[in-house]
Amino acid sequence: MKKVLIINGGQNFGHSGGKYNQTIAENTLEALKEFENVEVKITNVSEPYDKDEEVQKFVWADYIIYHTPIWWFQLPNGFKKYIDEVFTAGHAKGIYMNDGRNAANPEINYGTGGMLGGRKYMLTTSWNAPATAFTLPGEFFNETSVDDGPLFGFHRMNAFVSLEKMESFHFHDVEKNANIERDMKLYRDHVRNVFEKELKPELV
Repeated sequence: MKKVLIINGGQNFGHSGGKYNQTIAENTLEALKEFENVEVKITNVSEPYDKDEEVQKFVWADYIIYHTPIWWFQLPNGFKKYIDEVFTAGHAKGIYMNDGRNAANPEINYGTGGMLGGRKYMLTTSWNAPATAFTLPGEFFNETSVDDGPLFGFHRMNAFVSLEKMESFHFHDVEKNANIERDMKLYRDHVRNVFEKELKPELV
């Protein structure tokens, strides 16, 4: 039995009601239900949580799936607070031991003290920006992808705690030009494809 932790980083703030990322989380569940050997836990960061219990969820999980809107090119404040609190609480308790360096040679090995080795994570993000803002010459993000640009630090954060990256999925133009039915189908297909590879029986 493989264990999956879904973290829904959506929240109600300003003109955002958090509904889009709730829909993504529901579609994740729908896709994962097709696999008989999967157990799922869900955290909604907009609801009260115990940081120590969340640490144990990270330790419990084989896979972590993050769902987050992007506000002003960064994580929303509630999700950032969750990360700050939970990862800090996880120091020497299963998330990370230290920064990996040794006082004898502090110039090397930074970022190698994570404790979540053997686990993987998937990131989904939702944007007002269209996909072309990342791909077309002269457009806003200078042909830099979501993962290599705005979310680079998020991926290094996960590497710091020894999580291995799986293929991301990004929802674009969700305010002015959303096609929810199409995008959720594409996303469910993505989840199925990724987890079929992850969960297929090993040949013996």
